[in-house]
This record gives sequence, C-alpha cells and structure tokens, in this order.
Amino acid sequence: MTGSKDRHKNTHPTFRETIQFYLIDSKTSAGKIIDLSIILLNLVWVAIFIICTYYEQDHHIPDFFSYAENIIVGFFIIEYIVRLYGARKPLKHLLNPYTIIDLLAILPTLLDPFVDPANIEIIKILRVFRVFRVLRFLRFFETTEFFFGKISEEMLKVLRLFMTIFMIFFISSGLFYTMEVGPNPNVSNFGDAFYFTVVALTTVGFGDITPVTSGGKAATILCILSGITLIPWQVAEIIRNWIHIAHKKHVVCPSCGLHYHDPDAVHCKACGNLIYQEYDDP
Repeated sequence: MTGSKDRHKNTHPTFRETIQFYLIDSKTSAGKIIDLSIILLNLVWVAIFIICTYYEQDHHIPDFFSYAENIIVGFFIIEYIVRLYGARKPLKHLLNPYTIIDLLAILPTLLDPFVDPANIEIIKILRVFRVFRVLRFLRFFETTEFFFGKISEEMLKVLRLFMTIFMIFFISSGLFYTMEVGPNPNVSNFGDAFYFTVVALTTVGFGDITPVTSGGKAATILCILSGITLIPWQVAEIIRNWIHIAHKKHVVCPSCGLHYHDPDAVHCKACGNLIYQEYDDP
C-alpha cells in the first residue's frame, strides 16, 4: 500500500519539484530551451549595452532600448525568484556564485529609479554592475551536458577558453568605457574602449588612446592581468589534455563509459571492467 501511495505521489510532482526538474536539474528538452532562451536574452542585452554607448554622447538614448532592457531584466528577475523558490536549500542557493552573479545582474535596473541623475559616481557604479552581467554566461559552461547533447570534456575546455576571452575583452572594454567616457576625449563609445583593450592586451601599445582616470588605469591593469593569467592557463590545460589523449587508445568502457585507456590496457582503470581491447606489438 505504501509503495502504491509513493508511485501515486511521484506521478503528481509539486510545483517546486517541477521547477527543479525543468530549470535547476535540467536535462530535458524543455529545460534546454529555457536555458537557450536565457542565453539569447543575455546576448540581446550585450548588443543593447554596446549600441547605447554610441548614443550616450548625444544624451539621447532611444526609448526602445530602455524598454527592451527593462523587459529583459524583468525576465531575469522572474528567473531569479523562480530558481530561489525551486532550490532544495534556499540559503545554500543564495550563496552560490551563479546566484550572486544573477543578483548583481538585476540590481542596477532595480536601483536605477532611486538614483539621482546628477550623482555621477553612483551611476558609474551601477554601470559597472551592468558590465558584469556578462558573467551570467558562465552558468551554461559548467558541465558537459551542453544543451541538446553531451560534448566531450576536451570540447568543453575549448568553449570555456573562448568564453573566457570574450568575457575578458567585454568586461575590460565595458569598465574602461565607463571610467573614461567624458574625461577622456579619445573615448566616446564602446568601439573606442574595445580598440584600446585589444591594443593593451596584445601589448602593442600604439599610444593613441591612454587612460586618464584612476578607474581607467585600474581597468587596464585588470585587463592585462586577466589576459596574461587566465588565457595561458586555460590554453595550457587544453594542450596538456591533448598530449595526454595522444598517448591513449580511444575505447569506450561498456560499464562506466570511460573513453581513453592505456595502449596495453585490458581492464578499465576506473571500474575494472574488461574492455576487450586488442593490442598489437609494434
């Protein structure tokens, strides 16, 4: 009787369990579509952020972009609340780095109506928070369960490398623009800041654009330090992994699914299962 009740209970999940299934522990097509929709919203926001920098010098940003950003952030707020509601351990979820990033992503829009437009320093701080919204992409490169299929660990590392490069350039350019626009006559839009970031990170140093504010200098230091530490480290990880694989045989263990084994392996080193690998002496 108890088993029957449990089966009946399992066939009627609660709303919170449904959220956990589709949004938090997502492995279903519906959950993947939700993730893709969130990524597309992030990409649209990035485009809006860049486009608006070309209007700010004229102090006239079209209302369409403001409405679009508010709508996107509205979805972010709903997502934040729903994820918090569906979490098995709400307190642990609140302290999760991805949840903190999500909160930083929505704070600028929530606080914007309460900020005096004449308070330039507070406005700059809110703009800095907006720049860090791009970190929301990290959530989707956490595991090899990649949207509508599973990718290899090697491919995931390559994707993380490209994402790291994108975030370093975008965050550095956004921060440099936020700090330098106005005081620096050579920086009037995101394109100028991106140009400077590329020149600085590649250590070319043309000198046509240089930081004139303390914040701009700090953003430049952050850009260079991030570039010379994170990118080489991830590239080294990928190369080390490729070298490791080059000395292995690609045989999938039928028991645990391990893909690569020593050339003379007969048993899987992970689970001990017989893998029936043939090996010929050279």
